Amino acid sequence: MAAKKFDVVVVGAGPGGYVAAIRASQLGKSVAIVERENLGGICLNWGCIPTKALLRSAEVFHLMHRAKEFGLGASGLSYDLDAVVARSRGVAKQLSGGIGHLMKKNKVTVFMGEATLPAKGKVSVKTDKGVEELEAPAIILATGARARTLPGLEADGDLVWTYRHALQPKRMPKKLLVIGSGAIGIEFASFFNTLGADTTVVEVMDRVLPVEDAEISGLAKKAFVKQGMKILEKTTVKKLEKAKGKVTAHLEAGGKTETMEFDTVISAVGIVGNVENLGLEALGVKIDRTHVVTDEFCRTGVDGLYAIGDIAGAPWLAHKASHEGVMVAELIAGKKPHPIKPNSIAGCTYCHPQVASVGLTEAKAKEAGHSIKVGRFPFIGNGKAIALGESDGLIKTIFDAKTGELLGAHMIGAEVTELIQGYVIGRQLETTEEDLMHTVFPHPTLSEMMHESVLDAYGQVIHM
Repeated sequence: MAAKKFDVVVVGAGPGGYVAAIRASQLGKSVAIVERENLGGICLNWGCIPTKALLRSAEVFHLMHRAKEFGLGASGLSYDLDAVVARSRGVAKQLSGGIGHLMKKNKVTVFMGEATLPAKGKVSVKTDKGVEELEAPAIILATGARARTLPGLEADGDLVWTYRHALQPKRMPKKLLVIGSGAIGIEFASFFNTLGADTTVVEVMDRVLPVEDAEISGLAKKAFVKQGMKILEKTTVKKLEKAKGKVTAHLEAGGKTETMEFDTVISAVGIVGNVENLGLEALGVKIDRTHVVTDEFCRTGVDGLYAIGDIAGAPWLAHKASHEGVMVAELIAGKKPHPIKPNSIAGCTYCHPQVASVGLTEAKAKEAGHSIKVGRFPFIGNGKAIALGESDGLIKTIFDAKTGELLGAHMIGAEVTELIQGYVIGRQLETTEEDLMHTVFPHPTLSEMMHESVLDAYGQVIHM
């Protein structure tokens, strides 16, 4: 059977792959995309989107309990976990279906099946109906990543869960252990804790949300503890012993081991790239700790072969994957795109309170040799935050003292995952403190705190 020829073949239809396919098609290329499971990948089906739907339910439930503060009455409060999950799955299904529509609209040929790369410029797809052979001078790998499993902490879907099991829980955990306090771990801890689970979070590093600025991590921990979570830092889970309906966790901290009992464990100890069974090694692709090694333009070193998104390494974020997809499509079409700067990509965690950041932390800015100016503004000083009943939080900005360059911004509090984009645009436009100071922020808004934080860095804060 003759191979089907395309200009571009994309392997993986997550937020990196499907965006790359759309952009390549817009640029006049004939495009095929291969997906083994769901259009939209992990993000739309098992990650970003369904988790936000769950967290929204938890947020509404939390607010219902605060009704009296707002002069409202609410009694007999309860939740239906199955209905909460059903809403989340419905949201994911709606968006995944939307990707199918986008593929048709952009004339992208979809092949559902497992891909391998038998030779340079070739993709073989094992489908339900047999094998399809595809050929293209440009191939984009966007196969994503999956949950890392550690020996002795393997998930079984019953007592020990990965994020997938946690998205479709068979039951409401009573006593929950979350291993890992990155974005995934903390979001699930936040969800189940809000719904009433007795929640313990274990983190091997010296603080929760270890990639965030230390000051923000400290405020987050304080908020989580206030909500009833137990936070164990510098602690390792050595092993899990399963019995009927319970798990005994062996926890080691400071050279001492203790045991604690739980009915449910969620393992969120990072991710590994989906690099196996593709035939990459035979093609000469370099792989380092389950991630494909690429240059700043996502080129693998094998002519015509690119890798984008989670398979190409940190930061493991959907929006990074999408932008890399656009960049690679434009590169293939002969344009001259700019490389993506990892330091200008925002990270957002949708726990309660929300956490968001872009650029360098205070410690990293100092490590890099910058002389810095730091500004802070608390939510308690903002009229809109007080009116919303959300007066806990902080916005922190870090500037280069010599040049006024915005080096980093770090936030914790209500809606900071939306606010952060203001600073992201600032960094993209290479703004200075002066530009931000002279910008008029609308009142009353949470965004005014961004202005005040900048003013504070230069001793000009108004409302504190």
